[in-house]
Amino acid sequence: MKLDIYQVDAFSQHTFGGNPAAVCPLTEWLPTEQLHNIAAENNLSETAFFVPRGDIYELRWFTPEVEVDLCGHATLAAAWVLINTFANAPEVLRFATRSGELRVTRNGDELAMDFPAKLPAPCEPPAGMLSALGIERAEVFGTDDYIVLVDDEAQIAALTPDFARLKGLPKRGIAVTAKSARFDFVSRWFGPNVGVNEDPVTGSAHTSLAPFWAERLGKQQLSAEQGGKRRGQLRCELQGDRVIISGNAVLYLQGTIYL
Repeated sequence: MKLDIYQVDAFSQHTFGGNPAAVCPLTEWLPTEQLHNIAAENNLSETAFFVPRGDIYELRWFTPEVEVDLCGHATLAAAWVLINTFANAPEVLRFATRSGELRVTRNGDELAMDFPAKLPAPCEPPAGMLSALGIERAEVFGTDDYIVLVDDEAQIAALTPDFARLKGLPKRGIAVTAKSARFDFVSRWFGPNVGVNEDPVTGSAHTSLAPFWAERLGKQQLSAEQGGKRRGQLRCELQGDRVIISGNAVLYLQGTIYL
């Protein structure tokens, strides 16, 4: 069996930026174990698989270790593949996922994803989490991830977390964030629980980060950058209980998987 595979750098206007995701179009679902094996072999933070079902696409995402409920950058990458390599792709792409129906539309050179917004609530950090991040004190909030608010964006760039100590925390991952001079906010995201020590750009984390910063800054449209050594850029817009997350994507690789 041969499968097409694409590697797309999401949330970037150029290769080697943003967050790379693999995308594998399928005509029918393979056994879940095989999807896990392909994602582990790709060894990227996410591999997206989709199957067309009439006018909607079933979409699943896998890290090298687990299947996840929501992934923004791999959704952006899958939409890029559909729009740029499939004939007659619709203007609005509808994806059926474990997080419900997600929609992606073309907005000029960008792709805009419509995701449910999640407002973080203050919480107590688990014992040892801040010290494992190398942070003495910070406000901590929670949704699917822990949101750690620090005062200085330079502090975020300098983080060197102890990933072994961060593994096993109750939530999916940790986003450390600060107000920025160049963007509305910046962040880094760490997810050793799901086999991704650091994700360069995490679209799903912005379903929480966008409403978090919208409330603090008093604005509904926000610019953001995420990442440490490798970075990507996003635009977020709050629309009621939804957040529109927009960004660019570029193709890095196209090839064939032999099974």
